Amino acid sequence: MFNLDKFISESVTFRPVSMFAADIEANKEQLTKEIKGKKVCVIGGAGSIGSSFIKAVLRFEPKSVVVVDLNENGLAELVRDVRSTEGPYVPDEFRCYTLNFADPIFERIFREEKGFDIVANFSAHKHVRSEKDRYSVQALIENNDIKAKKLMDLLTVYPPKHFFCVSTDKAANPVNIMGASKRIMEDLVMAYNQHFKVTTARFANVAFSNGSLPDGWIHRLQKRQPLAAPSDVKRYFVSPEESGQICMLACILGRPGEVFFPKLGEDQMLTFSSICDRFIDANGLQKDPCATDAEARHKASQLTDSENGKQKYPTVYFTSDTTGEKAYEEFYVPGEKVDMQRFQALGVVEQTTRHKMSEVNAFFDRLEAIFHRDDFTKAQVVEAIKEFIPNFEHEEKGKNLDQKM
Repeated sequence: MFNLDKFISESVTFRPVSMFAADIEANKEQLTKEIKGKKVCVIGGAGSIGSSFIKAVLRFEPKSVVVVDLNENGLAELVRDVRSTEGPYVPDEFRCYTLNFADPIFERIFREEKGFDIVANFSAHKHVRSEKDRYSVQALIENNDIKAKKLMDLLTVYPPKHFFCVSTDKAANPVNIMGASKRIMEDLVMAYNQHFKVTTARFANVAFSNGSLPDGWIHRLQKRQPLAAPSDVKRYFVSPEESGQICMLACILGRPGEVFFPKLGEDQMLTFSSICDRFIDANGLQKDPCATDAEARHKASQLTDSENGKQKYPTVYFTSDTTGEKAYEEFYVPGEKVDMQRFQALGVVEQTTRHKMSEVNAFFDRLEAIFHRDDFTKAQVVEAIKEFIPNFEHEEKGKNLDQKM
């Protein structure tokens, strides 16, 4: 039987234990003091990172956990997972709500609770494929930025002691609108440090996270569909467990305005095609390279159960040709003050150039004015972002990931 956690450990991260285990142990007393007996609210908690954050926090015995997410099935699975696994502490008050954090219902819950000690927001469009046309771009910015601002305004009513909002490595020198939206989000939430402590984290791809390309390979095998992967795109990877831990450490141990990131070297970046090679082998299969999508689909349709030897499985490896793909990843940029000594496996961006609240508000007013026009274009949105983020290097290639297998 294919063991995903074992595969990630042995073939993706090459780490038998979490890279953050030592930092958690070294700061166990402080983590316990700040989490034990406290009220926690997790927005977007049904996703890969949000659910991993919840599992990391449960170890330190919070008083209550309120989880908000639009994914009803994901919330059901989260509850099954934490209640079916030996070890995790689950407080009596562990409540999940299927709703949008921008809904009036969430505001009512928040006000009746008189706020929370710890609030973490993982609700975000995370895919580069989110950028297709003007409608998808509007939805992306609405969720990652405009709704996030409404949340921050609400939190000022009952300020949390710790607020965390997840970012991405793609926010450093962004080349796609998703990454740019996360950089905008960073500037937005950091402007609220005048009201309560705000931290965030930029980190690598989460191996086999929900909806990711590697996660798709599992579903494709079940459906007997060909496997596809880019051969030229290199990425850093962390395990799902590590993704939750870095967010917990940033949320609780971070100082106001800081951005955490994992200490990973360039030699630890992997191509998706190299991971796919290992994935095929781990499933007892043999790679059958195909030159085209059509050839791969045809071969997949002819697959039968093999009783002798490794079954040949159709694969398509390609070079990236879609809008928004970045050939490499980076966690910080020149001009940002970085501390690499405070933690064993974490770097911290202590200072970076941020916009003032007045500048953030003016930019949001401009975005909303653009969206209110019936004839607004994606290019107009890109131009507005470039004025807010001068180093935004967007390249429109006229092709998006939804047009690929």
